[in-house]
Amino acid sequence: QVQLVESGGGLVQPGGSLRLSCAASGSIGSIGPMGWYRQAPGKQRELVATITSSGSTNYADSVKGRFTISRDNAKITVSLQMNSLKPEDTAVYYCNAYIRKSTDSLRWNTYWGQGTQVTVSS
Repeated sequence: QVQLVESGGGLVQPGGSLRLSCAASGSIGSIGPMGWYRQAPGKQRELVATITSSGSTNYADSVKGRFTISRDNAKITVSLQMNSLKPEDTAVYYCNAYIRKSTDSLRWNTYWGQGTQVTVSS
């Protein structure tokens, strides 16, 4: 009914760049905050960056100054531009969105993408 689809992951050398994208589709009434999380093997999932519907952003200290989150409300997408990538950025990256379905005017729920692998290695 509501789906988030991610793309843009891959293999990149240290110091390189990648751009992740996430598109939402389905019976969407409203979209609130959106964000990116990541999880490396043996570690808990952690917040990378968030962005509100008005464009306010928040970043984890480990990525601040290197990553940029953005959104297109018309296309219902959220992106993550990753520059100066480091090996420790290697993880599965997940898109997240807080959505009210068009069939329910009151309830909000959190939705997740399937995840996309980012590997930073020489």
